[in-house]
Amino acid sequence: MIPNQVKVAGIEYNVTEIEGINDRFNTLGQINYHIGLIELDSQLNQTRKEQVFVHEILHACFFEAGYEEQDEDMINRVGIVLYQVLKDNNLTFE
Repeated sequence: MIPNQVKVAGIEYNVTEIEGINDRFNTLGQINYHIGLIELDSQLNQTRKEQVFVHEILHACFFEAGYEEQDEDMINRVGIVLYQVLKDNNLTFE
């Protein structure tokens, strides 16, 4: 389940689903660091939506750690692997 809000390094990011974000911006999700917003395409299936959510969280982690310039290819690769590890091992940390 994707939460409506997530904290990264103490900064709150609201999470919303936007219909057709891929059609308008050619992306499955996006993040705005300055207003603390993660947007996901609502038309994605649940698995893809979760993968994109993890991808955007990684962007937030790198940004909050001081890495404003990020390698999209690296974020993609690490995001896919991290999602698999979290999902396949039922890691929820409640």
